Amino acid sequence: MIRVTGTLTCSTVEDADLVRQHLPEHIRLSRAEPGCLTFNVDPTDDPLVWRLDESFVDQAAFAAHQTRTRVSVWYEATAGLKRDFKIRED
Repeated sequence: MIRVTGTLTCSTVEDADLVRQHLPEHIRLSRAEPGCLTFNVDPTDDPLVWRLDESFVDQAAFAAHQTRTRVSVWYEATAGLKRDFKIRED
């Protein structure tokens, strides 16, 4: 299993608005992917930071997720945001 944890950090309120606008569809599409076990992106006490917790059955499922997201509306809208993720294999 591949587990991804970390944060997504916005620099501005406008960036945070983009996250809120696009996040529901990103979550829906990610959870529908074959091999996605969990996919949670939750706001923190800081309105510019989201905590993420994802898991995938294996490296191939995670790689497919990354491939899909790199060409998605989500990634286009949020490409400039700071992503601080840790990836581990259990």
